[in-house]
Parts: sequence; structure tokens; C-alpha cells
Amino acid sequence: MLFGKKRNGDEQSDVSQKQQSNNEDIIEPNVINDDTSSARSRTLSGIDQEKVDEEDKIPDGGLRSWLVVLGAFLMVVTSYGTSVMQDYYERQWGNNLQEAQLKLSFVGTFCLVFANGCGPIAQIMRSMWGTRLVLFVGTLFIGIGLIIAGFSNQFWHLYLTQGILFGTGVSLMYVTIMAVAPQYFDKRRGLALGLIASGSGIGGLIMPFIMTPINRSLGAAWTYRVVGFICLGCDLVACLLVNDRKPLIKQRKKISDIIKLDVFKNKNFCIWCLGAMIQMFGYYIPFFFLPSYATWLGLSANDGSSLIAVSSALNFVGRILAGVLADRFGLVNVNIIFLFISGLCTLLIWTLAYSFGTLMVYSAVFGCFSGSYFSLVSPITLNILGSDRFPSGLSIVLITNIVSVFGPNIASAIDGGAGAEPYLAYKIFAGVSYIVATFVMIWLKLSLNRKVFAKV
Repeated sequence: MLFGKKRNGDEQSDVSQKQQSNNEDIIEPNVINDDTSSARSRTLSGIDQEKVDEEDKIPDGGLRSWLVVLGAFLMVVTSYGTSVMQDYYERQWGNNLQEAQLKLSFVGTFCLVFANGCGPIAQIMRSMWGTRLVLFVGTLFIGIGLIIAGFSNQFWHLYLTQGILFGTGVSLMYVTIMAVAPQYFDKRRGLALGLIASGSGIGGLIMPFIMTPINRSLGAAWTYRVVGFICLGCDLVACLLVNDRKPLIKQRKKISDIIKLDVFKNKNFCIWCLGAMIQMFGYYIPFFFLPSYATWLGLSANDGSSLIAVSSALNFVGRILAGVLADRFGLVNVNIIFLFISGLCTLLIWTLAYSFGTLMVYSAVFGCFSGSYFSLVSPITLNILGSDRFPSGLSIVLITNIVSVFGPNIASAIDGGAGAEPYLAYKIFAGVSYIVATFVMIWLKLSLNRKVFAKV
């Protein structure tokens, strides 16, 4: 009995061991399957992550990127190259020449004020309608504004058409384009934005040669209409070529979402706004007054036009050069160098320029180095604030630059009350503006990085 019971116990023990072994055999495959499935999931998630990384990677070139640059370039050429036909309207409408000059100067003032000040409106419209629709509306404003300007017979007609309507259209297109173009570039961003900004130099060089013959043969009215249709054609091409790299999520923004005043908590951004405003005080003065200064010296009207043509051509080269050098040596560093050369040549060359040859040298040097702001305003703002706050920051920089539009008016007031040699106040005001801006930008450089030779 005892032997039999012990044997039964042994059998039961053997059975339990077999069951345990069987259970382990059953459990092991499940463990292996779990490991395999987790490995597969990790592999799949890695593939998905690679796809996401590929989508997030900035192309920094390629056909689509450069087509965006081309479209933006065409817009800048036509918009910033179009000017008021000052001489014609001074003769036709001005019984008093000085009065006509003053009244016509406000056409350009209104245009620049609205071009700089409507940035928030452009961003709100873009958040609601998308990029291409805003570009199309801006195209209509530009084209219709110039075409209707051809029917003007009073000064205030030009204020409304080429001043407000055209200026608003320029703002809608420029701010939208400057929000889109940086999406396609990283290391070449300075070059790309420099090419876009150089369009105004080419426009200033080409458009007068288009407008002047038409004005002589057909008159100012048809000149405005023809130029209006040219702008419509070029800007429609821009509408087709320029679009966001990723689909824009349409969600209406409020003005408080666009103008985020908390950007002023960033000390570097405040310094940048100040430096941008001061350097633009001096920019417009030579372009406005070099032709009249040449006439005062006894030079011909063609000589005055040649000075502006050379300055505009070198301005085109200089803006591209600023972008290329900025990618290599740093945005703020290049801006400092260009500002200093612009201020120095204004104080040392223009102040002593009493011949056509000297004025031509000044026009070339100033034209080449004076326009770095237009190439670097977007990338500097982007580097200081980051991509999230960049649109708000760019709008605020442009709005603060409205003050700079009145630089020529301030210089004129100083020149009239100083009792010194004619045009001396213009020269000193422009030169000092650039030198002061140089020191402000040095302040910004040291605030960003205290190493003197750092790439900033």
C-alpha cells in the first residue's frame, strides 16, 4: 500500500512537471511574438519618422524653391520700380513749382505709408483666405490703382490711386511673399531673399526706360495704363508661382494674434527695430534729390537720370551681394559693414561732389551698399524671434519704418531753415543716419554674441 501510494505520487509529480513544461512551451511562442511585433512596430515607426523628417526638411533649393523666388522677384520689380511722373505733373498741374513738388511728394509718401502699414491686414487676410487669394487681391489693387491713376486730373486723385490703392496692393503682396519665401530656404536664405529684394533695383533701372518713351509719345495717362497692365501680367505670374511649402491651416486671426506686443520683451528685437528705422531715414534722400542736385550744379537732366540709373543698377548687385555675404559671414555683420560704407561715402564723397564724375562715383558706391536692409530685414527678424513670432515681428518692423518715410521731408525742413549751402543738410542728414545706424547694429551684434568675430 505504501509503495503503491508513493508510486501514484511520483506519477502525479511527473504529470505536473509535464504540464508545466507544456505551459512553458505554450508561453514561449507568445513572448517571441510580442518581441517580434514590437520590433516591427519600431521599424514602422522609424519609417514614419523618416517620412516626417523628410517632409519637415527645408529643401534649400530645387526647381519649386527657385520658382517662388522668381515670382517674388517679378512682383518686386514692377511694384517698387514704378514711380510718379513727377516732371510731367509739375508742368501740367503746377502753376507754382514748389507747391507742385510738395503736393506730388505726398503721392510717394502715401504709397510708402500704406505699403509699410498694411502688413497686419495682409496677415489676417492670409489666415482667412490663404496665400494665393491674398496675392490675387494685391495684384488687382496694384493693377487697378495704376490704371485708374491714368484718369487723374487732380492731386488727390493720385493720392487715392497710386498712393493708397497701389500702396495697399504692394503691402498685401510683399508681406505675403516675405512670409512664404523663407519656408523654402535655410543656408541659402540670405541669397534667396537678396535676389527678391534686388528686384526693386532692377525695377528702378528698367521701368523709367519703359515709362519715359510712352510718356513722350502717348502722355502720362496712357503711361499709367500701360504700366498697370505690365504689373498685372507680372503679378499674375507671381500668383501662380508663389505658394506655401506646406498647406496653410486657415483659421481667422485677430489683430491681437498678428501684432503680438510681447515681442518687445525681446531686447534684441527692440534694438533691431531702432536700427532698421534709423538706417532707412537716410536711404531715400540720395534717390530723391541727386537729380535736382545735379541740376543745381548746372548738369543736364540726362546726367541726373544717369546718376539714378547707375545707383539703381548697383543697388540690384548690392542686394544680392548682401544676401550672399550674409550666408557666409553673418546677417548682422554684413549689415554693419554695408551701413558704415554707405554713411562714410555720403559724408566724404557726396559732401565734396561738385562734378559729374564725382557724383557718378558716389552714385555707384552708395547704390551698391545702401540697400542691405531690404535683403536682410526678413532673415534678421526671423533669427531674432524664431519662426512662430516672425510674421508679427516683420509687421512691426515695417510699421515702425513708416516714420522713416518722412526722412526726406525732415531733411528738407532742416535745409530750408539752416541757411547753409543748398543740399548740405541733405548730405549730412543722410550720412549721419547711416553712421548712427551702424553703431546701433554694433550694439545688436554684441547683445547677440559678445565675441567680436562671431558669425551673427
